[in-house]
Amino acid sequence: MSHLQNLLLDTLLGTKHVDSAALIKLQERSLCVASPGFSIMPGDVRTLVNGFAKNPLQTRREGLYFKEKDYKCIRADDYSLYAKNENTGVVVVKTHLYLLVATYTEGMYPSVCVEATEKLGEYLRGKGN
Repeated sequence: MSHLQNLLLDTLLGTKHVDSAALIKLQERSLCVASPGFSIMPGDVRTLVNGFAKNPLQTRREGLYFKEKDYKCIRADDYSLYAKNENTGVVVVKTHLYLLVATYTEGMYPSVCVEATEKLGEYLRGKGN
C-alpha cells in the first residue's frame, strides 16, 4: 500500500464519515490512488476537473453528474467543490497536483467529511502537492 493510499485510509476513511476516497492527478487527469473498491471512470474525472475549470457560479448553477447521479452543487470555489444528492454527497478539494475526492453516504455527517477532506487538502498543499 502506498503512502498516499495510507493517508486516504487513515485521515478520511478513519473518520467513519467518508465512504470512499481517491486522488486524481490533475496534470494527467488520471486516477492516482483510491480506497479499496472505489473507482472513478475517465468521464467522471473529466467532470470533476471541469468543475474547477469553469466559473464557480456556472458550476453551482449546473451541478455535477458523477458516478451516474446528478448532484446539486452547494459550494464551488477555486479550491473546493461540494455536491449532494439526497443523503449522499461528494467533496472535492484541489491541491497543486491533485484533486482529492471523498464521498459520504446516508448516516454519515457531511460536515465531518468536509472537515477531514479540507484538512488533508491543506496538508497536501503545504507539502507542495
